Amino acid sequence: MKRRSFLGAALAGAGIVALPAWPSLAQAAAASAATGAPVLDSHPATEPSGTHIRRVGETNVLFSYGAVVPSFAGWNNREPERRYVDLDGQWRFSADPDASGLKRGWNSADFDDQSWQTISVPSAWDLLDTPGFGTLDGSHFGEGTAFLDGYAWFRRTFKVSGAGQNRHLRLNFLAVGYSAEVWLDGVHLGKHEGANTPFSMPVPRSIASRQSHSLALRVFRRASYSSYGAAGQPVSDDREIPYKPVDYWPYAGITRSVWLESVASVSVSKILVAAANGILDVRIILENDSATDFVGSVRLDPGIDSLSPPVSTPVTVPAGSVLVVPITISLPHAPTWSAEEPKLLTARATLFGDPHTGVDRNLPVDGLSTSYGVRKLQVADGKLLMNGSPLFLKGTSWHEENAEHGRAMTIPDYDVELGRVLDIGANFIRNTVYNRHPYVYEWADKHGVMVMDDIDTMWLNTTQEREQTEAYGLARAMALTMAWNQHNRPSVILWGLQNESEIDPLGAPVYRAWLADLKAAVKAVDLTGRPVTWSSITTDDPAFDLADVIGFNEYYGYFYGESSDLGPAIDRVHAAYPDKPILITENGTWALAGNHGSATQQGTEEWQAAYIAEHWKQVVARREFTVGYTLWVLKDYKERFGYNQAYNGVSIMGLVTFDTGRQKLAYDTFKSFRVE
Repeated sequence: MKRRSFLGAALAGAGIVALPAWPSLAQAAAASAATGAPVLDSHPATEPSGTHIRRVGETNVLFSYGAVVPSFAGWNNREPERRYVDLDGQWRFSADPDASGLKRGWNSADFDDQSWQTISVPSAWDLLDTPGFGTLDGSHFGEGTAFLDGYAWFRRTFKVSGAGQNRHLRLNFLAVGYSAEVWLDGVHLGKHEGANTPFSMPVPRSIASRQSHSLALRVFRRASYSSYGAAGQPVSDDREIPYKPVDYWPYAGITRSVWLESVASVSVSKILVAAANGILDVRIILENDSATDFVGSVRLDPGIDSLSPPVSTPVTVPAGSVLVVPITISLPHAPTWSAEEPKLLTARATLFGDPHTGVDRNLPVDGLSTSYGVRKLQVADGKLLMNGSPLFLKGTSWHEENAEHGRAMTIPDYDVELGRVLDIGANFIRNTVYNRHPYVYEWADKHGVMVMDDIDTMWLNTTQEREQTEAYGLARAMALTMAWNQHNRPSVILWGLQNESEIDPLGAPVYRAWLADLKAAVKAVDLTGRPVTWSSITTDDPAFDLADVIGFNEYYGYFYGESSDLGPAIDRVHAAYPDKPILITENGTWALAGNHGSATQQGTEEWQAAYIAEHWKQVVARREFTVGYTLWVLKDYKERFGYNQAYNGVSIMGLVTFDTGRQKLAYDTFKSFRVE
């Protein structure tokens, strides 16, 4: 297949582009499997959402499913001009082990699902019926819905009051794992791949005016192994990301919130904000989904705490088009955002109609708000600087899960997990190998905790790297979506492109092309120019010249070498790249809680504590060119990779235990580390 163009064609002139074509009738995917083998999902020629950017004036705008990728702030921030239908709650659920649901009409609007069981949304079906999921008792590993793989279906009905005329409807999903196909009233809206990225599907006009709706999802999770006993073989799919079993749990189901959003036919889809050096640079993205041109005005309010007044400008948005309105406002007296003083501001764009057409000039057509922070981030002279001051990151990696809810955590769950970050004195978290719930970024913004955001690109090999770069494009779509969705977050300071993926020989042309493609994606979207990095498997990565910040995972003294080898390894990297700051993106080791003994005895709490202290010491001693140390990992975590089955698939590398949160000795050791 011909590679999809990275930048879509833009209309010349005044920052306007037509909405891209999208199939009026999408086609559902068919399952495939050899006799007796695990079911594999089918894939189109390129990733199914049609995610791409188009140049609109001087701004790159992200599209998927034929529309601008909108703000997902509606999960908790309800704009007064919009209407919302919360679709969390009880749904009907049925496994589809032989992939026959489509043939049996489970997607149909009038299918009778009353015999199906109920399931809460959001939730992970892993915990639907898996007693002891969070314990270390591995005697029943491989049993229960935690090992229900292949297809399963979710259905519900809902009503929309006053939805219809002159309104644009979209269905918003914060996460469905691993993939989801969506039908509304029997109409196939499309398919999404990627267990941790939000997506929004426009509702066709042919059904948007209905008052009652039937919603059906077919969700797929690939089996990790052909069986979960000793004889099980890994199951892989070259187009999925990750494409093979990895060492974290691939939770399945509708794991984050779902809602319907009704906006005016001309609306504010997205606001991009870049604020630094006393200047606010805003791009307001207006989308006209109607068949008539729109004439009116848009007002930008930078927020009362910015100490700057609102600005208005006239706009004309042709039918079926997208307009980007660039506005620059001076903020000479606005407070800055930093880890020490995380001052947040709120900008709001409000769209008004033309009073000459009889529209009330004081009645908004639509509006959208976003929080932001004024801060300058740059790499200079081998240092990572915020507002001109060098950063040093005391960080931890973490997985988004707990024993009670898996990845479908509640807000109180997040407060417990992230509260530990504050308690150990960390100023940095790595969102290891996938995007998080929007609450995590909001929390980090408010608490001054800096973030490295990752995508799901873990352990790809050369075949998958080439496939993603030259044909399928799912990795690129994930990178674009990450940078677009987290664009306005002052806490996000680094884009992470991959974790421990394969490096091909002879100069690594495939690996380098893949990383260059992902870097180009985030740089194309991010007006603030955040640095890119990745978590390399080696200190000899031949693509480090492409990184803004050099990042690598290291396990000297555990998987290889001696702990004392770390310092010389950092020195060699610095000698090769003296102008690039260096970040340890992972380091740690394991300890079984309650196992005490010598600091030289593997698996004891004392050994774990001494190990991380030795590595921290070597990093801090090189603060002139290192920018931080990232612990692996905050809490023990679940995985289906094939080891730790005796511990029920729990990796015991955390500072606290998975089920009870019991602190190990390393917790206080890490807490004692000082950034000063």
